[in-house]
Amino acid sequence: MSGNIQLLDDTLANAKAEGRSALIAYLPAGFPTVDGGIESIKAAFDGGADVVEVGLPHSDPVLDGPVIQTADDIALRGGLKIKDVMRTVREAFEATGKPVLVMTYWNPIYIYGIERFTAELAEAGGAGCILPDLPVQESAQWREHAEKQGLATVFVVAPSSKDERLATITAAGSGFVYAASLMGVTGTRESVGNQAQELVRRTKATTDLPVCVGLGVSNAAQAKEVAGFADGVIVGSAFVQRMLDAEDEKAGLAAVRALAADLAAGVRDGAQS
Repeated sequence: MSGNIQLLDDTLANAKAEGRSALIAYLPAGFPTVDGGIESIKAAFDGGADVVEVGLPHSDPVLDGPVIQTADDIALRGGLKIKDVMRTVREAFEATGKPVLVMTYWNPIYIYGIERFTAELAEAGGAGCILPDLPVQESAQWREHAEKQGLATVFVVAPSSKDERLATITAAGSGFVYAASLMGVTGTRESVGNQAQELVRRTKATTDLPVCVGLGVSNAAQAKEVAGFADGVIVGSAFVQRMLDAEDEKAGLAAVRALAADLAAGVRDGAQS
């Protein structure tokens, strides 16, 4: 079975055709349990997410703030394995028919084996991977296997990236470009800031790939703001916080579904003219 990069491409193109940004949700696998994580992804899709990133919990998450670190710790203490991440992708995709990516640091893939990981992710119906700490200049082997399996390779750009560096990164990527809205780790913030809009402008000057903004978006007003200039709005910590705050799993799923609906309305309100 080939991976679902085409489904991802089509989903982002369809959002653009509707004159709006795509809503991309992030939720870690294995949180609060493997089954609960799968249900939370379904809830995000039910609420209006177009795409979901499944986090592969890691013991040293350099990009993730305290909220996602807490969820990752719960998943790892629960014994989460890569096979559980693949199962999460498979069941979420089969239940919804919508694009599911994995967001992971490089070390777990390297240890597991690139060929094995890409083959299993494609077989599970995955659309690709977001690799925040894989340097582009060291990514050739990964990209070769990902392309062979029909998987997108999404790289992260930051406000500190020089224009020449942006061009190198975007030329190597596929699916979309993940634009980190500001320097720092994931988490909700009062303001997404002007850096994000400038980064999107500079990134779009180097590529025809959709540019999606993450880090800091947590409510409909911020989603609307980012949707005014980005092709996609990525939200993670706010979803995880809803699950952490809920009194039980059922309440957590309802909160995830409600937040997705709120954010989906926000990206539509911020539709680019």
